Amino acid sequence: MTTTGTEIGKDRARLEANLGKVEALTQRLLEALARRKPVNTALSGPEPELYAKAAQAYWQEWMQNPAKVFEQQVSYWGKSLHHYLEAQQALAGGSLTPPADTGPTDRRFSNPLWDSHPYFNFIKQQYLISAGAIRNAVDEIEDMDPREKRRLTYFAQQIIDMMAPTNFFATNPDALQKAVETEGESLVRGMENLVADLEANNGELVVRLADEKAFRIGENIATAEGQVVWRNRLMELIQYAPTTDKVRETPVVLFPPWINKFYILDLKPQNSLIRWITDQGYTLFVASWVNADESYRDVGLEDYIEEGYLTGIRVAREICGTEQVNAVGYCIAGTTLALTLSLLKKRGDTSVKSATFFTTLTDFSDQGEFTPFLQNDFVDGIEAEVAKTGILKSFIMARTFSYLRSTDLIYTPAIRHYMMGETPPAFDLLYWNGDGANLPGRMTMQYLRGLCQRNEFSEGRFKLLGEMLDIADVDVPLISIAAEGDHIAAWTDCYRGVQKMGGRSKTFVLAQSGHIAGIVNPPSKKKYGHYTHNDLSLSAPDWKAAAAFDQGSWWPTWEAWLRKRSGKLVAARSPGDSAHPPLCPAPGEYVRAKATA
Repeated sequence: MTTTGTEIGKDRARLEANLGKVEALTQRLLEALARRKPVNTALSGPEPELYAKAAQAYWQEWMQNPAKVFEQQVSYWGKSLHHYLEAQQALAGGSLTPPADTGPTDRRFSNPLWDSHPYFNFIKQQYLISAGAIRNAVDEIEDMDPREKRRLTYFAQQIIDMMAPTNFFATNPDALQKAVETEGESLVRGMENLVADLEANNGELVVRLADEKAFRIGENIATAEGQVVWRNRLMELIQYAPTTDKVRETPVVLFPPWINKFYILDLKPQNSLIRWITDQGYTLFVASWVNADESYRDVGLEDYIEEGYLTGIRVAREICGTEQVNAVGYCIAGTTLALTLSLLKKRGDTSVKSATFFTTLTDFSDQGEFTPFLQNDFVDGIEAEVAKTGILKSFIMARTFSYLRSTDLIYTPAIRHYMMGETPPAFDLLYWNGDGANLPGRMTMQYLRGLCQRNEFSEGRFKLLGEMLDIADVDVPLISIAAEGDHIAAWTDCYRGVQKMGGRSKTFVLAQSGHIAGIVNPPSKKKYGHYTHNDLSLSAPDWKAAAAFDQGSWWPTWEAWLRKRSGKLVAARSPGDSAHPPLCPAPGEYVRAKATA
């Protein structure tokens, strides 16, 4: 089959028509951007002082060891010149075949054209050479505070990731090929996607990670059966329907983080921890937190403890007719559970029988990957933001977390969504990831200043509700589950916090994978294993080296631990009672509220 001039003309006409549509969409783009509110620059990057310190350190290195600096520069120049000469020689010889690529494998450059086409190969190789030179220059700076150098390393990597040739249309073969194959239709769809995202977020660019139309809360996600049995301004307390004839006497009260929605634990029946807990014969209560607005500006950690934790524990005890509950806290909710347990110890209250912590930080002496965001310049910017708006908006937090994995969570989705015009995937986890919540201003600053920056709880000096709270007061039987690949709550930091907790009965479990997949790991999947070891006096590396490894999920290990602390079997309990009548079916109303930029 041959291509006629008429066919070529039609294709060209379609291309021109689509390019005209792109131009027309530009006006909507400009209108959407015009609605964008001024951004607090302190939330977009480090203060200039960091770069000044880096420049000073580099200058000192130059003065003290000029040979080393010259070696860095000459090495970079030499690699670049060699690369250029190879390309020139190939072209001069009439060959369009690039030299053999011996560089590292990078999934961003998976298109064969990055290796076979001289233009794309040259760009890729030069980018990798330049990226390596920047990393080496930062790595070899010696006369600089370790914390500042850690920040410099992070921001240097952000520049490297941002300047990747895959992020630009003219140097992305996937995007160019798609545009040609679709006669420019991919550009139209991409522009429509970009404009729609900007319009939906008041001019802020929040990259959609999932097809939001594919999911409906309470219909195809968060579908476990239950009832809201209590509601106040901070939470709805859901009691889930039993799935067994008998249940353990002591109920479980689970507090998820209020940075995101609780249904990460109930995405679908196959991986629902909520369903699995009820299937094991437990009465389960779960807090569904309110999505804060400006009226919550003065809500602090003390309010979450009193109106959330203490209320949830009390209501669960009243409905079940028990003196105690087994409490569970996930991430920041685990941190706050530890604060609650310290407060109960001070008050002589024994209503919590045991505590379970999922990926929970309580000792912030090492700020880990969050070091760039926990220094005064960034935290001062957040303080100014919450003073103005009353809340820390969800998109600010989402952006911060995303930049820890910018290639996977920002640039790659943006390329596929905007450059290639693809619809985001119908992926429940990514949908949940984009369904964030705002944080009250007062609570945000208590957490950042008192806990993260000053590490007051771990050092026994966090003042709250008239008490000086101390991590050593956490002395109930406890189990902590951390995740090996967690970039938000590093397992070594979780472990160190458990070591500082009081009491004799402490268990630590290290799951494979990360902050989410390490926790949401149903036994049926047989995907990730876990480590266990009884001696928590060891250092974190020694503990892991001595730990036994189980190929299966940690869920059954936890349930065996929990069963010993949950009492006898009693008749299954329906949600609510006469004093706490069901208010509405699970997942409730609070979870449906959306945060906007």
